[in-house]
Amino acid sequence: MERIIGSKTENIKQTLPYAVIPLICASLFIVKRGGTDAFTLLNFEVLAVIGYVAAVTDLRTKRIPNRLVLIMLISWAVLMVPKLYLDSDAAVASFINAALGFAIGGGMFLLVYIASSKGLGGGDVKFIAAAGLYLGFGGTISTVLFGSILAGMTGTVLIMLRKIGRKDTMPLAPFLYIGILITLFMQ
Repeated sequence: MERIIGSKTENIKQTLPYAVIPLICASLFIVKRGGTDAFTLLNFEVLAVIGYVAAVTDLRTKRIPNRLVLIMLISWAVLMVPKLYLDSDAAVASFINAALGFAIGGGMFLLVYIASSKGLGGGDVKFIAAAGLYLGFGGTISTVLFGSILAGMTGTVLIMLRKIGRKDTMPLAPFLYIGILITLFMQ
């Protein structure tokens, strides 16, 4: 399934999953456009896109690149600047909520990372901490809850079907991403 364009070879299998990004963004926009302010909607859209890339990357390589987490952090900071100028009181409240989301998500996963002797990947810790900036305290808690339940159920089914062993690893970012989407659509 390779196609030659000029002198470059493009692997359709690798680019096809990213075609889903506009669908996710459009559906999020349609559902949220009436009841969500533009700033929050833009935050949700950025998180949906970067989270999707992290989920696909984790599925393929079982890694979440530091560069992607850095992009999440920088994007959040860039999105906060206009809010500081337009409504500084709301920006301070958003910043406090974001800091709580960052600390709770990153803190919980860091504890699990340390306690599980690196059974949880460091990329997952950084990813959920950065996502916590966008989700805030409550959104981070629900994302972790939904993602963990989905990952646990999937792992249990795969072990029962003997597709994986008890010591095998599974990428967590796709489940966290589903948790993010459920949380975004519920807010």
